[in-house]
Amino acid sequence: MKIHKEGYNSIAASTTVAIVLLIAMHYFFPVQTIFHYIGYLAILVCWIIVVRFFRMPFRELVEDSDIALCPADGTVVAIEEVFVDEFFNDKRLQISVFMSPNNVHVNRYPVSGKIVYTNYWPGSFLVAWHPKSSTENERNTVVVEHQKYGPIMIRQIAGALARRIVCYSKTNERIVQGKELGFIKFGSRVDLYLPLGSMVEVSLEQKVKGGITPIAILGKGKH
Repeated sequence: MKIHKEGYNSIAASTTVAIVLLIAMHYFFPVQTIFHYIGYLAILVCWIIVVRFFRMPFRELVEDSDIALCPADGTVVAIEEVFVDEFFNDKRLQISVFMSPNNVHVNRYPVSGKIVYTNYWPGSFLVAWHPKSSTENERNTVVVEHQKYGPIMIRQIAGALARRIVCYSKTNERIVQGKELGFIKFGSRVDLYLPLGSMVEVSLEQKVKGGITPIAILGKGKH
């Protein structure tokens, strides 16, 4: 277990705020009461929540070129065929994972391949499980060209609390399945768009782990 690099500034800021609050409590209310201890506990809990949000547990990742791995920790909230007008302009199998503030927020590549497209879209901040969040929220799109199964799209979507999407992808870069794609701060969603005919390996409301849980078997299959 370690702290993700995206959390360094946030943790430093929360630590500074905690220290300032403690100093202020002692300055304005020097006599210790039960309310001081309640305040200490509240400050500690808030600080732990921030630190925990940026945790990055160690995971042993195993590559499999015929499987799309889950791109994020969370809960499966959508499995459906949809028309995708960005990049593809045709139908794809969409599988969406909602990340609550309690989940690990590292995003990972579901497959290995070459990045052929990236695009950032400003937008709204609907709750991440809302169906329209895929097309109306602030989002970042990455398409990876799989050597065997063609282009596969990953879309990072900001939620009601998320205000920053971090994406490390660069066009023409070759990436490895399970490695870091990016990070979304404080509650969000990741959509995965696969070729029709891929065999879904998860179900609605299932809890999944990024880089570990198989989302679908690519190629021929029924869903």
